[in-house]
Amino acid sequence: MTRPETIVHDTPQPPYPIKHKSPIISGFGRGSSELGIPTANIPVNQQLNDLPTGIYYGWCKIYPHPQQLESTEQRPDGQDVVFNHGNKLCKADLTTVWPMVMSIGWNPFYHNKTKAAEIHIIHKFQQDFYGADLQYVVLGYIRPELNYTTKEALIKDIELDIKIAENILKNPEYAKFEHDLE
Repeated sequence: MTRPETIVHDTPQPPYPIKHKSPIISGFGRGSSELGIPTANIPVNQQLNDLPTGIYYGWCKIYPHPQQLESTEQRPDGQDVVFNHGNKLCKADLTTVWPMVMSIGWNPFYHNKTKAAEIHIIHKFQQDFYGADLQYVVLGYIRPELNYTTKEALIKDIELDIKIAENILKNPEYAKFEHDLE
């Protein structure tokens, strides 16, 4: 499938904005390790499930759980994941609202059997933060979910999605939603 043109409106159009807060859960472990594009996986709630599969953009903020002790869970692939609940992030990581792109769908390149919601926060973190909460506001749609013949093609498209999101979020009508999460 050919990548369709991204249509951007001057302001978010219904059903956007979609605002929610979710725990960060363990995913498939491919974003960081295979693609070099880490993602924070969140449960697919009803609002997200009602959206067409594809790539979205918006803002997000991380909320740690200082009362929670570190624990370890095993992913479906057998790898252990440390849930530190965001308690190892620096102050700037926790006080900043970050731009994001979100994938909602089945990840056809990987033949997922479960629908996933994966948020790539456009920032380089020094620590993982499984178990923290992620508040997010989805402001628009970039493109439908696509299948790829190579991992390199998938990475190239994700990088383009990130650039598109960064440019859209500079628009004052989209940038103002950053303050909804402060």
